[in-house]
Amino acid sequence: QVQLVESGGGLVQPGGSLRLSCAASGFIFSDRAMDWYRQAPGKQRELVAAIGSGGSTNYADSVKGRFTISRDNAKNTVYLQMNSLKPEDTAVYYCHTYFIRNFWGQGTQVTVSS
Repeated sequence: QVQLVESGGGLVQPGGSLRLSCAASGFIFSDRAMDWYRQAPGKQRELVAAIGSGGSTNYADSVKGRFTISRDNAKNTVYLQMNSLKPEDTAVYYCHTYFIRNFWGQGTQVTVSS
């Protein structure tokens, strides 16, 4: 079955960095676009970054220039490198893909606070 397992979240000070990982299984990873979403308390889940099967990328305006999405098809893993983190980046971050239906990971908490 399809599984998406995120890791790498934690507590970081403003201006710091984190790298999230999402290990995928149960489907042909290299064929699928992969996304990172986030959901802050009291807010809707929003798309942060996306990477196509060919490696093309898209970012939310709020993270452009600070976040980088990448993928390693040999490891069936998608990454989100987050730099210059701000308190407003605090959220649960979810890995996502779609074929037939949406598939989500369990989420990993990112907290940016001094």
